[in-house]
Amino acid sequence: MELFHSILYHTLSGMLTVLWAALFLRAILSWFDPTGEGWLSGLLYMITEPMIHPVRMLFEKMDWFQETPIDVPFFAVVILIAVLRGLMTFFA
Repeated sequence: MELFHSILYHTLSGMLTVLWAALFLRAILSWFDPTGEGWLSGLLYMITEPMIHPVRMLFEKMDWFQETPIDVPFFAVVILIAVLRGLMTFFA
């Protein structure tokens, strides 16, 4: 059972790390390719948008942060990943 928990922990930790890195790269790349037409932008969009889209829809439904120039749902997902990684470390 301990082996299962170790495998699960490392798998989830790795997935969260990859997702966090993809979000970071997407943010940096948006400065250089704001239209998102490059192949790397498309790849990062495909990886990260399934996590951001539900948060974006929730914020639009609740009419939160609609007039801000900052992509708040993006940062909410980054914070959520950081919290999940912290909880995983705390309970591991």
